[in-house]
Amino acid sequence: MKPSVTYLHLLKHTPFFTSLTTEQLRWVIGHSHEWEAQTGTVVAQCGDGVNGVARDQGMWILLDGGWQIEYDHHTYPAGHASAGKWFSAAVTDRPCSLVTTDHSYVMKIERADFDAMLEQGFAFDSHLDAGRRYYRDLFAAPAELVK
Repeated sequence: MKPSVTYLHLLKHTPFFTSLTTEQLRWVIGHSHEWEAQTGTVVAQCGDGVNGVARDQGMWILLDGGWQIEYDHHTYPAGHASAGKWFSAAVTDRPCSLVTTDHSYVMKIERADFDAMLEQGFAFDSHLDAGRRYYRDLFAAPAELVK
């Protein structure tokens, strides 16, 4: 991946960030890194740390392009692969990869910075809740699906 510039006028139209004020958007820009990624780039991996816990706990936001989760010999792009969606390796302790499916722009926000945004009341709740539901269902073991 190569570094890219985050533009406020584009960021404010990305679904994950549309509820933020201009001041909050500037804070996001100052506390994140945007990357340009070619098709097939592994953006993040989960379950790659000690005891399956991901080393990288940061938040990834898809700004433009597409991505998919590669998990258990399957790919899962549908439902959570459009601009404004998020991913964090912290969602599972199972081995998986987040891979771009198109030329894409992604943003990484380190965990401490993202936690600070939440503490300051940044309006991410609906996006976080939708992602949590998606990842909970995706990484549920078959026995968990029956319950």
